Amino acid sequence: MDYISSLLVTISDAIYIYVLVGLLIICGVYFTVTTKFAQIRLFPEALKLMTEKSDGKKVSPFQALMICTASKVGTANIAGVATAMVIGGPGAMFWMWIMAIIGSASSMAESTLAQIYKVKSKDGNSFIGGPAYYIHQALGSKKLGTLFSCLFLFCFLCGFNTLQAHSMSSALKYYIPNYSQTFWPYIVGIVFSGIIAWVAFGGLKRIGFVSSYVVPTMASIYILTGLFIIITNFSKIPQAFSDIFSSAFDFKSIFGGLSGSVMLIGIKRGLLSNEAGMGSSPNAAACADTSHPAKQGIAQILAVFIDTILICSTSAFILLLSGVDLKTDMLGMPLMQEALRSQLGIWGVHFITFSVSLFAFSATIGNLGYCESNIMFINDNPKFLKAIRVFSVFPIIFGCVTSASVAWNLSDISMAFIAIINILTILILSKKYKVCLLDYLKQKKLGKDPKFNALDCNINNAQLWK
Repeated sequence: MDYISSLLVTISDAIYIYVLVGLLIICGVYFTVTTKFAQIRLFPEALKLMTEKSDGKKVSPFQALMICTASKVGTANIAGVATAMVIGGPGAMFWMWIMAIIGSASSMAESTLAQIYKVKSKDGNSFIGGPAYYIHQALGSKKLGTLFSCLFLFCFLCGFNTLQAHSMSSALKYYIPNYSQTFWPYIVGIVFSGIIAWVAFGGLKRIGFVSSYVVPTMASIYILTGLFIIITNFSKIPQAFSDIFSSAFDFKSIFGGLSGSVMLIGIKRGLLSNEAGMGSSPNAAACADTSHPAKQGIAQILAVFIDTILICSTSAFILLLSGVDLKTDMLGMPLMQEALRSQLGIWGVHFITFSVSLFAFSATIGNLGYCESNIMFINDNPKFLKAIRVFSVFPIIFGCVTSASVAWNLSDISMAFIAIINILTILILSKKYKVCLLDYLKQKKLGKDPKFNALDCNINNAQLWK
């Protein structure tokens, strides 16, 4: 296991340092500048769009956003922030903020493209889409779309769901002595995978329904708890910000040993948390029943905002205000449990365990929702879909029994491959996205409720918008 862990670390660092970080920054800055900071200008519009309704039979824009947010808001928002701040220092949070701001522009682009090139499901009652679909239709490459879908399934089933299960399982170490050396991880894995399977076999409608209740509830409770800790430690806030900014711009922290760089750690954890530009959000965005593709693209601003600016920041300030030592051997959940215990006593430990269990649950079902459209792109035979659903329980069990290093690095590596393909694709298709966004803004300026016609925007291969 140690050899596998070391190999994964080496591969992960090489991919991130030499390829992915540059592409992420270039893509985010490009869409930010060329759309004149649309992710900031259109934030109020994103809030208004959440009131749009569907016909009741299809996924509403709000439900699509909650499926997207469910996958984003996972254990990376708690354990990931703690791990990043221990390895990279408090400044890692600053670089997560930066990635959220510029990443929102990429998320708008990919989600709008997913709406443009979405298709009807086999039963005709819902929509499906995502990077595989716009790769196929806009770039004309079925093989590349299939490759993306295969890598996507590996990333979300074997990478992300393994990580979610591991973080949830590791929270139980506080309660059970020698937890990892007992049979308990297997029992937890079997029970957790059984609950997930029940939701997954209900399809996107059940996933959307569950997510629309679980995500807002759990996020609100977690943020309110964080606000309580911030208010009760109000005098420490200036020092917390000072620690973040001084660490973020410390020369040695940024450039001293690239694999442990505060900037690199912040970008890695930021991407794993908000997933902006990596090709996951479009799978949920395409499901929404809306009158214009740009509407759901704009709505995705909220998903990144909720994930990083609200929830990750809450975790960061809980850690900094609690007074726990960040120069510790503790990573992830044990450190967060100690931080909450110092502020709320034993109830803090219970609360964070409950929170991470809900976060892991919501993220895992959100990930499975993302996988549905990619499974159907590869093969729309219902038996194939059921087989993948059955297979999906095994990485969850594996996650409960594996090490933290294997779980985190497996996620990082698998995420990098799909992100690279998706970023290059949306950059190639950037003109179509910007034409669509301008069409939306033009109609809004005329006081209309925007309606999209692909031919008016010189987009000839969008099946549903002619």
